[in-house]
Amino acid sequence: MTGVLYAVARFCMRQCYLVLALWVLLAVGLVAVSHRLGDNTNDNLSLPGTNSQQATDALHKSFPAQANGVSPVVLHAKSGKLTDSNYASAVNAAATDVAKAPNVASMVNPLTPQGASQLSKDQTTGYLSVGLSVSPGALSVDQAQEIIDAAAEPARAAGLEVEAGGQIGQKVSKPATESSEVVGIVAAMVILTFTFGTVVAMLLPIVGAILALACTLAIIRMLSHVATVPTVAPTLATMIGLGVGIDYSLFIVTRYFRGLDDGLELRESIARAAATSGGAVFFAGCTVTIALVSLAVAQIPLVTTMGFMAAIAVVVAVLAALTLLPAMLAILGSRINSLRVRRPPTDEQAQGGLWASWARDIGKQPIIAGLAALAILIPLAIPLLSLSLGQQDTAALSTSSTARRAYDLISEKYGAGVNGPLIVVATLGSKADNANDPRLQTLQKDVASTSGVAAVTPVQLDKVGTTAYFNAISKAGPAEQATTNLVDTLRDSTIPKAEASTDMTAKVGGTTAAYDDLASQISDKLPLQVLVVIALSFVLLLLAFRSVVIPPQAALMNILSIAASYGVLTAIFQYGWLGGTIGLPGKVPIVSYVPLFMFAILFGLSMDYEVFLVSQIEEHVHAGDDNKTSVVRGLVTSARVITAAALIMVFVFGSFVLNGDPTVKQFGIGLAVAVILDATVVRCLLVPALMILIGKVNWYMPRWLDRLVPRISIEGAEYFKKPERPTREKLGSEPQPALHT
Repeated sequence: MTGVLYAVARFCMRQCYLVLALWVLLAVGLVAVSHRLGDNTNDNLSLPGTNSQQATDALHKSFPAQANGVSPVVLHAKSGKLTDSNYASAVNAAATDVAKAPNVASMVNPLTPQGASQLSKDQTTGYLSVGLSVSPGALSVDQAQEIIDAAAEPARAAGLEVEAGGQIGQKVSKPATESSEVVGIVAAMVILTFTFGTVVAMLLPIVGAILALACTLAIIRMLSHVATVPTVAPTLATMIGLGVGIDYSLFIVTRYFRGLDDGLELRESIARAAATSGGAVFFAGCTVTIALVSLAVAQIPLVTTMGFMAAIAVVVAVLAALTLLPAMLAILGSRINSLRVRRPPTDEQAQGGLWASWARDIGKQPIIAGLAALAILIPLAIPLLSLSLGQQDTAALSTSSTARRAYDLISEKYGAGVNGPLIVVATLGSKADNANDPRLQTLQKDVASTSGVAAVTPVQLDKVGTTAYFNAISKAGPAEQATTNLVDTLRDSTIPKAEASTDMTAKVGGTTAAYDDLASQISDKLPLQVLVVIALSFVLLLLAFRSVVIPPQAALMNILSIAASYGVLTAIFQYGWLGGTIGLPGKVPIVSYVPLFMFAILFGLSMDYEVFLVSQIEEHVHAGDDNKTSVVRGLVTSARVITAAALIMVFVFGSFVLNGDPTVKQFGIGLAVAVILDATVVRCLLVPALMILIGKVNWYMPRWLDRLVPRISIEGAEYFKKPERPTREKLGSEPQPALHT
């Protein structure tokens, strides 16, 4: 691998302008094509085999419009009633215009007998019930806005407040991410400038990451036309792409400067940096990619697709670091030192600096250092014990969004449960003549009398007479635990009782029930996902360091840092601590797939720091230093780069707290907390302390396993070692046994 990377770097240097031009043309071309195609991301939730999916499939077959869901367009009179003549004419005009709007399959007016339940008791508020002719995910922002405008024009002209809820409202309430990206990039620029000491050197990782991210987002946008790509996927890819893209370049540029300090010629230093640290980057990228792709074991389409999209960001970032970066370094040459703002410490200065003092203190008191790390991590992890996976409704959005204002109006006038009705779908073995069929009436009556149900709507029967549905309205909001409990009660008790001795089967569907099923599936699959990621990481570290001790040690350290980040996430969102400071209205449920993704991402990213730290320690072991000295020197060598890389990640991830989407906030805060804990408390305190305490056992490898495992060197430093000229004595000596590490 080292030889291949070395050759690739040499080629990219020789053809540096061509490589740079190809990357720029690739980015511009992909962006142009994707812009022409447009964004087709959607949040259609497919959960094969689940109760909610079976209900959705039945609706698609017999009630196509209902299967796409209905969204309320709320009309509110601040004074007077909607039944007043001036308001009534505006409501009727709005209803007529919406019914004619593109992508609308059905529309129910609150001032008609059919829509009487859509008019509030005080008659100040009503909502148009809008059924779509396309799936909500396939509806574009412009198309959703067109429907809203159709209602808003006559209604607002009459002085009515107009707010859109449901899928239509959420479609136009998606917050932009540009401010988060800018904050993250600016923070990275400051950290890189301080780390490298020059403005020009700082620009290299930034330019590389931006070009790679442009390619990634364009690819994802194009893939959204052939696959169901969730709307949060591009944002998640942006987080990861920026973070790893900048970090990977940081590792290589740092190694390049080290080569120059060691007296290497400029181009040779570039090639060796790409071949050695580039090997670590390749290994780290493979680890993160494998962790993300392994999300497919959950067998949940939403999760699998998001994992693949995030993996694309990592792969493109690795390719840019290994090809584009050497080309840019060759183009700049010695000009990389232009616009110097500070001189980075030399190796001699580093050995007497803050990190050297820190490392020596750990070497003197490893037990105290380890206990101190645990004293930080364990309390932070305690809230994890009460972690509950759930779903978010629009109540978690900012009050500046139309979806949130519609949610509040509906909750106030009709009850929170109207914002997320449960759809009970019944399939009949023998045809029913009408909706008064005893089987359907018994089912409706039993559901209506179930504790937690506020109301039920009339039964709707299809033309064939074999499928029917009605809505059940919960007394609680869609995201509340009481609604989840109600779904379970209906499925486990109420419906089986109504089905008994009949040829009827009933399922509970709708968006609320579907997200409950998603949370249940993820809870069931999470242990398997954890085992798969740990097993794959164990194999990769075994190959990298030829030790049976380091892989389980790394897994345990990763689990500790991830558990602590889960605890912080639970405290901030589920408990509501500090919620106001990050723009949250209060307690917010933790979205079911966030912990699953965090585990895959963080386990992969943690391996980056583990590999970088342990490879530096291993270098000193091979140089003949004892275990304790190797750990101390390895920490001194790597700590500055690890903390710089971690700070970049923290600011990139943390900047997404500015995003108005609570799900994005959860990803941003969870990942930022995990990275800072992992890079500081774990890698720079707990791991060194543990490795010192374990001693030579760190490098234990059974001889039988050593013979079976292929030899792989991450950084391949031995590739550049000049072979010693054999002397007559050496030629006649017995071969020395290899060091088993």
